[in-house]
Order: sequence, then structure tokens, then C-alpha cells
Amino acid sequence: MSKFTESVVSEIKKDYIQKLLSQGSRLDGRSYDEFRKIEIVKNFVPRACGSALVKIGNTQVLVGIKIEPGEPFPDTPNTGVLSTNAELVPLASPTFEAGPPGEEAIELARVVDRGIRESKAVDLEKLIIKPGELVWIVFVDIHVLDYDGNLFDASALGTIIALKDSIVPASKFNLGEDFPLPLLHYPATITFAKIGNNIVADPNLDEENIANARITISSDEMGRIHAIQKGLDGTFKIEEIKNIIGIAIRIGNKIRDEYILKGD
Repeated sequence: MSKFTESVVSEIKKDYIQKLLSQGSRLDGRSYDEFRKIEIVKNFVPRACGSALVKIGNTQVLVGIKIEPGEPFPDTPNTGVLSTNAELVPLASPTFEAGPPGEEAIELARVVDRGIRESKAVDLEKLIIKPGELVWIVFVDIHVLDYDGNLFDASALGTIIALKDSIVPASKFNLGEDFPLPLLHYPATITFAKIGNNIVADPNLDEENIANARITISSDEMGRIHAIQKGLDGTFKIEEIKNIIGIAIRIGNKIRDEYILKGD
């Protein structure tokens, strides 16, 4: 297919998606605030301290947790350490390239990390081994396996589920008995895309490709907002932001009850 043909096809699809949105519908039949089907496999990697495979529609993300003893940061000598990294596997999308993490991978890791860190999801003060000298370091590794839009929410959901089921392997390092990773809160991250004058939750790849603005909101079980990430060049009105926050809290509560806290 030539570049000219690709351009024509993309413009036709863009017009079609915008027409559907103006009629109150979406390309895959969802309502504006409806998520795609969510599937989760917990403890997908048995040798990891915790792990989760998450699918939102055709987007698939694997999150693994590794916990090891190490030195604390100089400015926080009496708390454990949280380190988040993301890898966009080239096989997941033609736009992903091999090599060092690019801007997309760095942004993904930062958004997920901020939602966990700012909500104080992990009780880092309980990860001290020897004050000022030795603490537990929690490594979060995000691997994008299939990309069909909305990596932020899939990665954040996989991360909190993997953390929730993680075990600190103290006996492996002769530091006592193993114990569950201490969690205080359970943040949920919800992403919206603005296409023309319409705003949709959980944008798929086609919607992301034509969006003029994106916003990601992380809230906890008490309805508190802990992180907001704005993306793309477009803007949101104040009224739109207020409405988005309300929807994010509502959807976040639903996802938290059905997927994060299910079984507790």
C-alpha cells in the first residue's frame, strides 16, 4: 500500500470514527465511558515475587515484581525503594523499536510509578531492614506484549495487582521469614482521549491515533486524586476536567472492586 493510499484510508477512518462519536457511538460499539473487556491472569510468572498478565481489549501487558535488599536513597534513608521500568517489545507494535527505552517507555513508567508512589500504595516505611543502611528494593518491570491503545491503564492495573500478590523473599537472603508486601492503598488509573469535542474512556489504538488530547487520572479507594498526566497538543476545558475526574473515580471504583480487590 502506498503512502498516499494509507493517508486516504486513515482520513476515511478518522471521518468515520468522528461521525460515530457525534452520533453517540464508537467504532467498537462501546459507550463513551465503557471499557473494553478486561482479562487478568495473576502470578503469571511463578518465579517472580509477584506478577500479572493484563489484557484490555487487544492490548496485553505483563508486569513482574522483583524484591531484593539494597541501599536506600541518601535523601530517604529510612524507607524502602520503588523502581519502575517499562519495555515496549518490538513485536507488540510496528512503531516500537529495539534498544534503550524511548520517550514512550519512559513516560509509561513514570505515569505508573507516580500513581503508585503518590498514593502511597506501598508502605515503604515497613521495608526497612537496617535503618539508614539496608532496605528492600521493589522493582516493577512492565512488558508491553500487544499494543492496541491505552497502555497506561493496562500497565497500572497489572502493577497494582502484581504488587498486591507480591511476597518479600526474606528467607532467600537469610533476613527472616517471607512476608506479603505491605500495601496501604489501591489506586486505579483511567485514561481518556479527546477526539474533536468528544471525550472517551479507554481509547483503542484507532481512537488514540486521531485524538487531539489525552488525560490520565489516578485515584484511590477513598476517591482522592493522586496523579494526573496530560498528553498530546490539544486542550481540555475546566468543565471537561471536572466531568472527567468524576467519571475516573466512578470507573476506578468499579475496576478496583471487580479486579484489584476481588477475592479479598
